[in-house]
Amino acid sequence: MLKNYMLDTAKIRQDFPILERKVNGHKLVYLDNAATSQKPVQVIEAVAEYYKKHNANVHRGIHALSEEASGLYEKARKNVSAILGADRPKEVIFTSGSTESLNLVAFGWGLKNLQENDVILVSDAEHHSNLVPWQVAAAKTGAKLALLPASQAVEGDILPMLKEMLNERVKIVSLSHAGNVTGAIFPIKEVVKEAKKVGALVCVDGAQAAPHLAVDVKSLGCDFYALSAHKMLGPTGVGVLWAKEEILEDMDPLMYGGGMIREVQEQTATWADAPEKFEAGTPNVAGVIGFSAAIDYLQKVGMTNVRQHELELNKYALEELQKIDGLNIIGPKDPEHRTGLVSFVLENLHPHDVAAVLDSRGVAVRSGHHCAMPLHKKLSVNASTRASYYLYNTKKEIDALVEGLKEAKKIL
Repeated sequence: MLKNYMLDTAKIRQDFPILERKVNGHKLVYLDNAATSQKPVQVIEAVAEYYKKHNANVHRGIHALSEEASGLYEKARKNVSAILGADRPKEVIFTSGSTESLNLVAFGWGLKNLQENDVILVSDAEHHSNLVPWQVAAAKTGAKLALLPASQAVEGDILPMLKEMLNERVKIVSLSHAGNVTGAIFPIKEVVKEAKKVGALVCVDGAQAAPHLAVDVKSLGCDFYALSAHKMLGPTGVGVLWAKEEILEDMDPLMYGGGMIREVQEQTATWADAPEKFEAGTPNVAGVIGFSAAIDYLQKVGMTNVRQHELELNKYALEELQKIDGLNIIGPKDPEHRTGLVSFVLENLHPHDVAAVLDSRGVAVRSGHHCAMPLHKKLSVNASTRASYYLYNTKKEIDALVEGLKEAKKIL
């Protein structure tokens, strides 16, 4: 049983069949978890079980299959609410991913509430999903987009700069909880306290934090929190936007159609209450049910144990990588200031070439700008290589990464 694992990585790995694969003649070393995590058999079986026994549309019928599917779907909403420390499941909106969740905030809230000369404050370290929607919202409303220079805060200490930039014109602060390039964990609770002093709302992109940290939205005090299921053992195509009930009731939907209406006339329509108002059409029922199984898995392992395991891998990876001549690590050097990822640049070697050599040895990493082009420009690098680990990764796999990098230096 999982409850006995604590974090016995050898036993946990038995739940992930893909980790037994061989790639280019080598046992797979999967270090691309910041892009997407692998899925345990419990999640795979939950999705298969839904299709085998309960497949039906939700909230649309009174027959047995529809009621079963609806029950599983709403159980998942309660599960998400619990893992986020939220009071009301109705504050949980299912989306296709954190990208849609952040777009929903930018357009469902932003277009309705932002006015000319208002300020939207984001950072220069954001994933494009938490930057581009705000660029568009600013252009449509006449609001100004201001960028907090988080790239200068190597250890994630953005508060001094934030205090300088906050004023009564700032209407929303939208920041990542943890960076997808630097790995830096931002002090969201303190950010919220400062933002509330000037009356600003706070939106948090939790895509890189929710898989690794114990998140409590009440304790954080934020107004919005977005995450993706596929980065935390769940299926692709599922995400969450959590937001305070009173804010959701005043927001406009992003999509319109079946399932989100209260009443439709020939020329007009009215919307259902949240969460239905924001879930138009047939949702990804199987994906949501799979995500619920993923949450069960993480809760049984314990997010504290997940974090402790990653801290050990962080310490080891940072120590070993810094022994490689010409390798420059991006982001915090303190293991406790980052999540389970490390991005780096090898002098005179292109990250794509480095990733190709690693792949030839069965080691999967990410190379490129990681959907964070402004950050890479601020750091004066075109691209970087990113290795990211999770609860099933081991120190031996870090060793495989290091040996692969040494080989890349010899070959390239």
